[in-house]
Amino acid sequence: MKKALMTGLMIAGFFSTAALAGPQYVDETGYAVSGYDVVAYHGLKQSAVGTKQPQAVPGTTKHVVEYNGAKWAFSTAENAATFKANPAKYAPLYDGHCAYGLSQGGKVPANPNLWRIVDGKLYLNITPNVVGFWEKDIPGLIKTANKNWSKKETGAASKKNWTAINANDGTYSTAAPLSN
Repeated sequence: MKKALMTGLMIAGFFSTAALAGPQYVDETGYAVSGYDVVAYHGLKQSAVGTKQPQAVPGTTKHVVEYNGAKWAFSTAENAATFKANPAKYAPLYDGHCAYGLSQGGKVPANPNLWRIVDGKLYLNITPNVVGFWEKDIPGLIKTANKNWSKKETGAASKKNWTAINANDGTYSTAAPLSN
């Protein structure tokens, strides 16, 4: 009986902790993931490690969902409904901050066109050079980032603008979200 109670408490504690999120990274667009559709990533054909990923799909101001204190834009009503039904499945890890940055101990912004899905989870990075570092040891860096995230999660979100970083020139061609 005591063992079952402890197991139940541990499970309840896990789910209550997992439900908590820190401040979402929102840039000057006013949207999470800079207004790109986080559900659409899961339908894009992912490129091999070491090659450029397809461009992210811009969301629209017509299909918006509120989650984790931020507005999220979607390209279709179906994608907005899919996200609303299970936002934790589609929201990028680390509240939209750079995965490599977290592995190094910091909360830095992320470029929505520098992405990778690993084990069904969306990870973003900040610059093409950082993607190169990230791709050298994705599993190890995720493990380190997860450890660091437990200490950084409730801290303030980054206030920096990823498009202001010259290294990101050429990584995006469409501003999001699109207005309808």
